[in-house]
Amino acid sequence: MTLRLHDTATRSVRDFVPREPGKAGIYLCGVTVQSGPHIGHMRSAINYDVLRRWLIHSGYEVRFVRNITDIDDKVLAKAQEAGVPFWQIAYANELLLGRMYDALGVLPATVEPRATGHIPEMFTLIEQLIERGHAYAAGGDVYFDVRSWDRYGELSGQRPDAMQSSEGEARGKRSPLDFALWKSEKPTEPQDAYWPSPWGRGRPGWHIECSAMSWRYLGEEFDIHGGGLDIQFPHHENEIAQSKAAGFGFARYWVHHALLNLGGEKMSKSIGNVIDLDALVAKGLRPVEVRYYMAAPHYRSTIEYSDDAVREAAVAYKRIEGFVLRATETLGDVPPGVLGAEFVAAMNDDLNTSRALASVHEAIRHGNAALADRNLKAARGALSTVRAMLDILGLDPLHEQWREAKGDDLLRPAVDALVALALEQRNAARARKDYPAADAVRDQLKQAGIIVEDTPHGPRWTLGS
Repeated sequence: MTLRLHDTATRSVRDFVPREPGKAGIYLCGVTVQSGPHIGHMRSAINYDVLRRWLIHSGYEVRFVRNITDIDDKVLAKAQEAGVPFWQIAYANELLLGRMYDALGVLPATVEPRATGHIPEMFTLIEQLIERGHAYAAGGDVYFDVRSWDRYGELSGQRPDAMQSSEGEARGKRSPLDFALWKSEKPTEPQDAYWPSPWGRGRPGWHIECSAMSWRYLGEEFDIHGGGLDIQFPHHENEIAQSKAAGFGFARYWVHHALLNLGGEKMSKSIGNVIDLDALVAKGLRPVEVRYYMAAPHYRSTIEYSDDAVREAAVAYKRIEGFVLRATETLGDVPPGVLGAEFVAAMNDDLNTSRALASVHEAIRHGNAALADRNLKAARGALSTVRAMLDILGLDPLHEQWREAKGDDLLRPAVDALVALALEQRNAARARKDYPAADAVRDQLKQAGIIVEDTPHGPRWTLGS
């Protein structure tokens, strides 16, 4: 089957046909690092991580580029507020972002370029636009002439006559619709945030950064450009205009994910309605459960965050995990095998992860029935298929990413010994038919967060929540 993706530019679901057979180039607009990341950023990271994993499984060699916006109005404002250099703010938050990606099992990008590392490419691109008559210098600033590009609005559907300026009035602008490619230095901003340029000291505009970085690592034309619906306009619209006006083919497919909302509004640092991963972990959730919560809805479906919803997702993941652990205890190590046909169909259908996870839970239902009937061949097949499907989604409980943290490993022998002692007392009570005492031991363990399950091979325990 062929992967089909919803392409925002054509407003249709299209067969994915790469520019070069067997290879896929993806550019994902990353995070502006004026402050620490929140789980809204992670929805983007996890959605495109699943896309990347599916392409790799489908036999593609994937070059995945995810940028860091480390020079921007918001970064400079935060630096001035804190009284530190802008790069110090940016780098500290970049480290936090990397740790959150790692914690949630997001594969490292092929390359993760910083905007500040690609000023020469921006100069070249701006000069091409000026030469072609699509940009102009004005008093140290350089602007893209929106009315020079008659296809402006092809992605978002907005037309220049119906638009308002996103940047307000500025020195030398021919039209309030024109956007900045290069911004001249200002006395109110940090003086270490500027570079010498053919147009005077200044810094790049936001939109030119991504066009320059995608060009540097993916070439003039590449396969997929990703990002959130919130930056479809003006950011992506401006990227298309300046890149195509410079003569590039640019992105063949535009894949936008819907947003994670809190309180009916987009989760946003500027609004302040944000939740970070540490806050969820403090509530007893594990990163793998947060990943499940983000991956389960279709990427084009809005998620309305609630504590109840994320806890329901955690319970659903525990059911998956419980089957995998029980089956592995009975059958031994069973590696991931062949994917289920329904799972494959769902993933090729515009990455329908909701439908794909339904097939995971259905396979687990059959696997649990096989274990109960001691049909070990059927149970082994179910486990193999379930692990294969979970691996694609980055959710396999037996993957080293989700094994207990080293700190927990240090405590495990002591906990094992204490639980074993309690279970011996419970077994002794059951042997003498003192069932109230046996139940009391089990209840005390449950209150301590330890769930005891009786199996044909004896009692087993897991940490609950």
